[in-house]
Amino acid sequence: MTDAHSEFVDRAGGIAVHGLGLSVDVYSPDLLVLEELLRRHRVPVQYYEIFQAALPALETVRERLHDRCLAYHGEGLWVSQPDFCPEAEQGSPLSEACKQLRALESRWLNIECATKQIAGRSFGTYLPPLYTVDGAVVAGENAGVLQQALDRGFSAAGECPPLLLLEMSPLTYFGCGSLPVPAFFTELVRYASCGLVLDIGHLWTVYRYTGAWRVQSVERFIAEFLDGFPLERVVEIHVAGLAEHPAEAGERGPDGGCGALPRWLDAHGAPIPELLFDMLDQVLSHPRLTALKGVALEVDTKEPSLIMSEFVRFHQRFSTLFARRSAEAQPLSRLSQTSRRAPAEHCSVSQTRRQTLVRDYEMYGRVATGQAESNRLPERVGTISDVEGLDRYRQVYLPHEILHWGGDLNDMFPRTCEMAKERAVALHDFVAFWFDRPRVALKTYDFFLLKIEYFLEFIAFVLPDALATAQREAEELRAGYEAANRRAGFQEITA
Repeated sequence: MTDAHSEFVDRAGGIAVHGLGLSVDVYSPDLLVLEELLRRHRVPVQYYEIFQAALPALETVRERLHDRCLAYHGEGLWVSQPDFCPEAEQGSPLSEACKQLRALESRWLNIECATKQIAGRSFGTYLPPLYTVDGAVVAGENAGVLQQALDRGFSAAGECPPLLLLEMSPLTYFGCGSLPVPAFFTELVRYASCGLVLDIGHLWTVYRYTGAWRVQSVERFIAEFLDGFPLERVVEIHVAGLAEHPAEAGERGPDGGCGALPRWLDAHGAPIPELLFDMLDQVLSHPRLTALKGVALEVDTKEPSLIMSEFVRFHQRFSTLFARRSAEAQPLSRLSQTSRRAPAEHCSVSQTRRQTLVRDYEMYGRVATGQAESNRLPERVGTISDVEGLDRYRQVYLPHEILHWGGDLNDMFPRTCEMAKERAVALHDFVAFWFDRPRVALKTYDFFLLKIEYFLEFIAFVLPDALATAQREAEELRAGYEAANRRAGFQEITA
């Protein structure tokens, strides 16, 4: 029997060093226009990691960027959830991910170790896992099952299977669990041969929303975090912007005073604080970072001119350090290719523990949405890291997410919202309606389509006279969305 880490070393050894790159969305900004701008100014981007998009768009990217190394960031595979079961039938998240991996010729599948769906309740942005021993064990086992599914699908076609990477998620004002984040991932990788993605901005949110900032400097926090984190599994590092939520920019918490840190959140369209580059420097200097293949700035929704200036600064500061780090790691990779091993056997988590975790996640979802108080969490789960942050998440962040993020309701349903206003129906009530009960999850997660579906239910309940109008607007939205997904969606680039 081979241990999971040895299997990881074998898998990672076959992946070439990608270098310094950008993690991007194909549409925002238009990737082909961005690429042309970067080439024109000789900005030395070595690879792109591309977020899930319509398949024709990814095929166009591969064709047009034939000389680029491309990687893939997937969506909808919630390995943190105890009911996770990767299905390969047509239209499933796994099936779609495999098509997109092949289209890009990506050597890895990066997914968040987080979820947007908990016990029948859907969210627009990621909620981190429950940081508990059982949460780590189940996520690790699920990651192992997903890697095996990738192996079967690609090997059957005579192709090299991509390596699964799990990305440490950000905290949005709070975290939950009895296990420190580094210990969670150390436990997780005992059960899977996956690699990891360490996001520097996410790391800052752990510093901010676990309360560590109150008792130690960021440098000391990072040193202790890295000492406990399985850095030898890190294949990629991300760096993105940080920004305060639009609804509360410039505020400070009740702790107040000059010592209070800003309530920054992960924000890909925002500028990257110099602090994050200082943190990256500390991470890249760690001796256990032996499997690193790439470092990417996450820049979806960011202005191209800002992308260009930040990448130039990033490249000037880190190209030499990255080259030295990757050169030091190569002997391990070359050695691993001379001794390919059979896949590791993974232990099975008891069904009883999974069922207990199902109940824990159900309560976690209720607490996060304000349907239960945090003291209802079982003792085995631990506590909320920042209770004031939890209140902020429920009262500020979630309403904005449901009403405005991923499609503003007033823009999506202008006539229906006007009718609601005339009848004194408060759109804010839609937030409570969204989370008031579990719903059967769609096979493929799509927040935009969920918003359409749930809003129709809401109007049917609170304002049935407006339902026909809402249905007409919904059909227009769905038709436009489907048409956009059928097209590659890129602007024409002129010489």
